Amino acid sequence: MQNQFDPRTTTGVNTTATVGVPRAARDAGLRSYMLSVYNYMASGVLLTGIVALLFAPYAQDALISASGRGLSGLGWIVTLAPLGFVMVMSFGLNRLSTGALQMLFWAFATVMGLSMSTIFITYTGTSIAQTFFAVAAAFLGLSLYGYTTKRDLSGLGTFLIMGVVGLLVAMLLNLWLQSPAMQMAISAIGVLLFAALTAYDTQKIKSMYAYVAGTDMMGKVVIMGR
Repeated sequence: MQNQFDPRTTTGVNTTATVGVPRAARDAGLRSYMLSVYNYMASGVLLTGIVALLFAPYAQDALISASGRGLSGLGWIVTLAPLGFVMVMSFGLNRLSTGALQMLFWAFATVMGLSMSTIFITYTGTSIAQTFFAVAAAFLGLSLYGYTTKRDLSGLGTFLIMGVVGLLVAMLLNLWLQSPAMQMAISAIGVLLFAALTAYDTQKIKSMYAYVAGTDMMGKVVIMGR
């Protein structure tokens, strides 16, 4: 399946940029490239967390309906806005400048923080912190595996994307069924799917370096690789 922001499917990219470059220089460039990706990711997560924490006292009144049983109009806008930003960034990759993508990325991280501020209504700060550190540790481990493994994970891409689509359909269906057993199954399958996606995406981002090194696309891929 073609990735909307995968430079391997984009024309005009210099795929010979690293030909003739010494191995040590390529490795140093790859490390710098991957570090930039993780710096963007860490900065985005930090901004999201700060916004969520600061907005949490106002989340109940602003994002939850008066009945307390669902989202308000603003709540739905804030919840769906991150998806809109992702679609604009993905489909506009070739047309948008690096600066425009950066602004969209920070806007996405901010709106994501507003959306996640509602978790402070239901869960305690301690449980949120414990979950965050557990997920961060799992992500680092799986991402490290994706970066270092010699196994080609590219064949998993279509299967994993289909799995995510199926998971979303099941979640929507369960909004109507309200089945605790189905919710448990969705949670378990979701953990496995996104664990595999973490390793797969890390390897894909790493492989992109050979295609974007020394081109204008590199800065864009760093932002989109978060």
